[in-house]
Amino acid sequence: MSSIDQLLARAQEISSDAEVVTQAPMRKVTLTARDGSPAGVMGLITLDNGQDHTRPNTFGPRSLIALNTAIDAALADDEITAIGVTGKPFILAAGADLTSIAGGGPDGVRVIGELGHAVFRKLQDGGKPSFGLINGLALGGGLEVALHCTYRTVMDSAPALGLPEVMLGLIPGWGGAYLVPNLVGPEKAVTLILENPLNNGKTLSGKAAYEFGLADACFSGADFLEQSLLWAADVLTGSVTVERPEIDRGDAWDAAVAKGAAVAKARTGGASPAAARAVELIAMAKTANRDEGFAAEDDALEDMSKTPELIASLYAFDLVQKRAKRPAGAPDKSLARPVTKVGIVGAGLMASQLALLFVRRLEVPVVLTDLDQERVDKGVGYVHAEIDKLLGKGRINQDGANRFKGLVTGSIDKSDVFADADFVIEAVFEEMSVKKQVFADVEKAVSPECVLATNTSSLSITEMAADLEHPERVVGFHFFNPVAVMPLLEIVKGEQTDDAALATAFATGKALKKTTILVKDSPSFIVNRLLGRFMGEVGKIVDEGTPVPVADGAFAGVVPMPPFMLMSLVGPAIALHNNESLHRAFPDRFYVSPALGRVVAAGKSSYYGPDGGIDPEVAELQEKPENPVVLDAAEVRERTLAGLAEEARLMLDEGVVGAPEDLDLAMITGAGFSFWNGGLTMLLDREGFGEKVSGKKFH
Repeated sequence: MSSIDQLLARAQEISSDAEVVTQAPMRKVTLTARDGSPAGVMGLITLDNGQDHTRPNTFGPRSLIALNTAIDAALADDEITAIGVTGKPFILAAGADLTSIAGGGPDGVRVIGELGHAVFRKLQDGGKPSFGLINGLALGGGLEVALHCTYRTVMDSAPALGLPEVMLGLIPGWGGAYLVPNLVGPEKAVTLILENPLNNGKTLSGKAAYEFGLADACFSGADFLEQSLLWAADVLTGSVTVERPEIDRGDAWDAAVAKGAAVAKARTGGASPAAARAVELIAMAKTANRDEGFAAEDDALEDMSKTPELIASLYAFDLVQKRAKRPAGAPDKSLARPVTKVGIVGAGLMASQLALLFVRRLEVPVVLTDLDQERVDKGVGYVHAEIDKLLGKGRINQDGANRFKGLVTGSIDKSDVFADADFVIEAVFEEMSVKKQVFADVEKAVSPECVLATNTSSLSITEMAADLEHPERVVGFHFFNPVAVMPLLEIVKGEQTDDAALATAFATGKALKKTTILVKDSPSFIVNRLLGRFMGEVGKIVDEGTPVPVADGAFAGVVPMPPFMLMSLVGPAIALHNNESLHRAFPDRFYVSPALGRVVAAGKSSYYGPDGGIDPEVAELQEKPENPVVLDAAEVRERTLAGLAEEARLMLDEGVVGAPEDLDLAMITGAGFSFWNGGLTMLLDREGFGEKVSGKKFH
């Protein structure tokens, strides 16, 4: 391990002017306990990169240097008796600046890993009590800097706390892998370090993080800093005593590690070196001292920096953080029309989910319509009930709940309620004739400038708009289920869709906080086409004789869940409909399984029974070939990935999207494909399928 002076010098050498530096200004705050007792002076450091809340604080080389300078100043000032670390409004920090750190190569990663440890641990070892005041988002190194503090408070409404590194092909490298199990125990550490990141990057709210044991006190946002400083003063004067549970270092620790290993294997199939290494670090934390634990993190971080999974993760991270915010091919945003009222045709579950999203994000009137008043009332009732749930969870206040409820109404008369709508979206049955009739009816009720959007998952936008007086205002606006959770929104341009309608769709998608991707009007668009090819290939393999469990076991580490479990989630009927649509368009490549047809006809909603095994009735409905071809898991995987490589190349050649990056962004945000694989095409390149199938790589 290098000295901190050597690390600081090396960090300065590898730093870049491109880094958005998180400064660490410090001010002195005189502390007074609630009983009026003086409690000394806190050196309060506020992390701030000078950007608004859309650009979180991060730690690159220069940011760590700035924080080190601030901590040293606080430790050297005899008037200061305690140190506090907080962040700019609503954000503590989002962790490492991955782009600037990766630019230094494995040696640079090692330097930054050691420097982060050296700087952060001054909050533990400096001789003055320290307080991490988590006032908002705290991810990765942003949470770790607080974990190094003696005490922690958290804002109850903080949106996201977690250690997502494993999802990115890394490990918590600034103390998290050692400190968390020793703070909250190994079982919770497995949840925070492995399970949550591998569950699409799940995070904790501030209140949940407090209940989890990551913080010692929890306060509301309105006066969070004031309450935190009062609490800190009470701690320093002894009127508040912080107690933490004793950690069981016996068999329970080993059981938690075994669980972690099982989670890593089940979720990644051994394809993520970071997941395996994280398990090792949690195991080591049982007996290691802090120096040993931190050194092991440094070693692991350097090793991870040499893996292809990290390269893929950085690529995926860049897609989600940068490309997603500047959608390729989107028209000039100045062409977008304002949306002051939204109409929704349909009042079923999908339509009701859309209504909730629109009213929460746009805060404009939203009106649901359907064939009869009973359906309308049910849809509006669903939205109102969901708003009540948000109120109960503290996500909104009573005024907000009342306002949202007042904005969501329903009617059976489109002509009356859609006249002043700027944006109308249909969410009715997936049948072309039905959707065409809906738009024909809506067009009579709305202004010529009103955008007509369809949530179709597979049908032609061009055909849907063909008979309208103004086909240029029709656009595909395809959400993924559940609407509130899945980030992706495929925006589909029909042959006659004009730039004003398209720009309005992109602006609306951004306001809804969705990841928007421009898609050419083509069968099933991006995600459903690729998943359709995937499911078709697997279905054919099973129909030819490979058992379902073998096929389901072939894709750990490739897709977020096994194919037949995925089918159970989306519904066999929906999967069948998608593949039938694709088969009509591309009969030579998309297979429709007769067995799947029988499963749907039998009304089965899942291939699996309550015991986790294949439903015996479903097993009886499977094909029984005279000469079965039984593949092993590796052969299933190879054949299916080859099919995906072919389809991805064809989609690029057809211009469905403009670049492989858009395919990957869609599969990450719409289908949960992993960061460490880089979505889909990076994985196909890494395993040679791009060249094998089409003679060239995707990248």
